[in-house]
Amino acid sequence: MRALMANTKSAQKRAHQASARRAQNVAHRSKVRSAVRKVVTAIQTGSQAQANAALKVATPVIDAMARKGIIHPNKAARYKSRLARQARTLAGK
Repeated sequence: MRALMANTKSAQKRAHQASARRAQNVAHRSKVRSAVRKVVTAIQTGSQAQANAALKVATPVIDAMARKGIIHPNKAARYKSRLARQARTLAGK
């Protein structure tokens, strides 16, 4: 990717803000993915208690990122729904 130099003071400020926001967004998105991964790992191990505990931790993280606009609200709902369904079916095994 080619780096562009901002020509005006306001453009420099916007470029700086954009890079700072991008860094924050990347960190937030990583936080969501890590939370989801922990739930999936707990489900794969077959531990109902661990899966429910991980889901309980992941749900507010997913909701917060949807509220901030990091992920789309429908995507957040889809994540929560699928993870909850998988955790429920674990009890049936």
